[in-house]
Amino acid sequence: QALGGTLPDPGTLEGTLYLLLPALVLPFGVISSMISVRMTNNWIRQPRPELALQAGLKGLSNRSVLYNYLHMPLRHLLICPQGVFAITTRFQNGSYQVDGERWKTQESAFSRFTSFFRRDGIGHPAAEARSQAARMQSLLPEGIEVRPLIVFVDPSARLEVSDSPVPVLFSDSKREPNIRDHLRNIPEQERQPLTVTQIEEFEAATLAE
Repeated sequence: QALGGTLPDPGTLEGTLYLLLPALVLPFGVISSMISVRMTNNWIRQPRPELALQAGLKGLSNRSVLYNYLHMPLRHLLICPQGVFAITTRFQNGSYQVDGERWKTQESAFSRFTSFFRRDGIGHPAAEARSQAARMQSLLPEGIEVRPLIVFVDPSARLEVSDSPVPVLFSDSKREPNIRDHLRNIPEQERQPLTVTQIEEFEAATLAE
């Protein structure tokens, strides 16, 4: 005699629910898992982008202001003597080759497959950075350019950049190229600093939203 209870009759409501329930629960579990991983990457994963940027910009200038999560979807905006910069960060620690708009990873096919479901792929950093810079451009006085930057906050990332429309940098000052040295090396004639009055007007117009 078989052990355990019998399966519900598929022709009954109970049997139908018994068969459908796993199919309904599984997608919900997958979606919940993806959201959880996404939230972890954005708000819990170390190093925290704002802290990595603050550490990497240390020593740049005491007239620099880093705004974090105040102008969403842009998460980091830097106003400094060199100008205004929209910073798009990446937390990935993999190996990447950059050629123009194209980013190639050295990960295995399986790693790329799992990255797709974890929603932690590299995405399109240059397009994202330019889009966020353009959004901020409309909030600043004419003649002041918002320049995009792509910054990796994990120093273990490996980058091979042959060409990129947007500078690709590290937050860690011990890596090359890094954001602090990049800003320091901007020629004097290319710098676009805001006056104190302009910064106050910008804050009044954007932080009150």
